[in-house]
Amino acid sequence: MQVTIRELIHEYPAHEGPKFSTADDVAIESRFISDASKEFMVAFYLDTKNRVIAREIVSVGILNASLIHPREVFRSAIHCNAHAIVLVHNHPSGSAEPSQQDKEVTQLLCKAGEIIGIELLDHVVVGADGYKSAKEEQLIRAVVKT
Repeated sequence: MQVTIRELIHEYPAHEGPKFSTADDVAIESRFISDASKEFMVAFYLDTKNRVIAREIVSVGILNASLIHPREVFRSAIHCNAHAIVLVHNHPSGSAEPSQQDKEVTQLLCKAGEIIGIELLDHVVVGADGYKSAKEEQLIRAVVKT
């Protein structure tokens, strides 16, 4: 699979982006990276109705790793006034099982999101054998706002 520069960020027309209700919705919108030979980390920036405002490739890794920092994820989220974020990345090995590093990154981004006020709703790992959702695996807890 080849990804071109113009595909690094894709903005959707107002109120026309896909709506995410489940991890299955995220996996369907992420098919374009599921069979890539490198790890791609994609951020979906959502409005208050969980409709996608924009999609951005925030990191491109190597065969079995991807470097990511909260600033790369939240910079564009702030720029496009996102209410929430959903992250997705592929495992070129084909296994959708989250690694320990995946779990640690998820926790780091959850904490950063809480501080900034942009919630990480899910982190989905896609592979040839399907997908795994951090939310469904209870690696992400719902943020209770007071």
